[in-house]
Amino acid sequence: MHHHMTDKATARRDFLKRAGLGCGSLALTSLLHQEGVLAETIANGIPANTNPLAVRQSHHAPKAKSIIWLFQTGSPSQVDTFDYKPELQKRDGTILAGADPKTGFFTTSGKCLKSPFMFSQHGESGAWTSEIFPHISKHVDDIAFVYSCYSQSNNHTPAMLEFNSGMIRQGFPSMGSWLTYGLGSENENLPAYVVMHGTKPRGADPIWSSGFLPSVYQATALDPRGEKPIDNLQPPSELSGTIQRSLLDTLNSANRKHSSERPFDRDLNARLESFELAYRMQTSAPEAFDLSQETPETQESYGLNRAESKDYGRQCLIARRLVERGVRFIQIFAACPNTPGGAVSDVPWDAHNDINGNHRACASTVDQPTGALLADLKQRGLLDDTIVIYGGEFGRTSDSQDVGGRDHNPHAFTTWFAGGGFKGGTQYGASDEFGYKSVEQRVNVHDIHATILNQMGIDHTQLTYRFNGRDFRLTDVAGDVLQDILS
Repeated sequence: MHHHMTDKATARRDFLKRAGLGCGSLALTSLLHQEGVLAETIANGIPANTNPLAVRQSHHAPKAKSIIWLFQTGSPSQVDTFDYKPELQKRDGTILAGADPKTGFFTTSGKCLKSPFMFSQHGESGAWTSEIFPHISKHVDDIAFVYSCYSQSNNHTPAMLEFNSGMIRQGFPSMGSWLTYGLGSENENLPAYVVMHGTKPRGADPIWSSGFLPSVYQATALDPRGEKPIDNLQPPSELSGTIQRSLLDTLNSANRKHSSERPFDRDLNARLESFELAYRMQTSAPEAFDLSQETPETQESYGLNRAESKDYGRQCLIARRLVERGVRFIQIFAACPNTPGGAVSDVPWDAHNDINGNHRACASTVDQPTGALLADLKQRGLLDDTIVIYGGEFGRTSDSQDVGGRDHNPHAFTTWFAGGGFKGGTQYGASDEFGYKSVEQRVNVHDIHATILNQMGIDHTQLTYRFNGRDFRLTDVAGDVLQDILS
């Protein structure tokens, strides 16, 4: 009897202990999940210890597979490129409506400054384009123009941060990082997210940062102007053959043991994958960047035979080759002379003094390669599922600064899209009669991001990452898909 009672008491104590520990484990698991520590374990059904760049399932059927973003650093003037304003031409030199004649309207003069460029209509859509874009003008029927964009900041760096990450502050993931996190990589031998630049844009690396996302989703930034666009790509001669593979296997074994003892350190798997990707790139990357494989006619079409356009042309041609090889997101930051024959600037389109000279110089750099890229993608059947984005971080004022220039203007600017399910020949939204402020179907950065993600098969409200106790997303708590510009 005594033995029987002891068994019962033991059983009760054991039950309570096990139940208490079980509840504690459930509570801990719930807390870890809420903090995002276990997010990678269950996201998309992929265990945390597998390749973080594995292809993920999209939320819905995508219209596009890849993106080429032609970022016009420094911000072109909307009224001198694609947003034709006859009233501004008529009112040249008069005080801009609503301007204070003593202090000016945003800048120092307040006087309307007409565009120095001729505009004409093109294609069946009749889209207006400036004379400085003879090559892009040929493709207006493949382009969706959005004339009503606006942003928060009139300073270059926060404006570029906003256009890339949705926030004007550093520390948030860029759109390329969000896409890589959400969809993974289609090519295990090349980066999923590539940034190309000549002179680094103002703000530099934080613009394409992975922010609080694991570092494996960080962009691979490169300067393709030289013979070696990626540093340290070729291994030392003493590591030839199987020696490097053997050393890497040994390193991976030690690293995986280290990682298995620290299951909640997100960056360890990213570090392991970065070593492997670097190794695989030694074979694949040189071939992808070898433009000698392209015909002389193709190279010439991209402007590689012209001093003004050869560097930007190389970037555009490399972008097409990367898309062919499954790279998901390629971003090109325009680097061109700030004035005819001048030095390359970190904000080349920044035309405070001379809109005529500045915009002619920049357009001479980017127009031919951009037109060639659109034609080449279309001819190869790649434009259908590749989104091409073109635009700067904000616009420029309608009145003059330093007689012939324009100041920064976040209230109105033009961004255009081609391919990837965007409706060619579309003209969406409008700025006022002077091109100063967006007034019809106004579009902010969150709307643009939501639309791009939608075309890539992602519901922007569902692509989230828990950080510091909050679910973050690229579009923050805003963003509407621009259905009217989608086919």
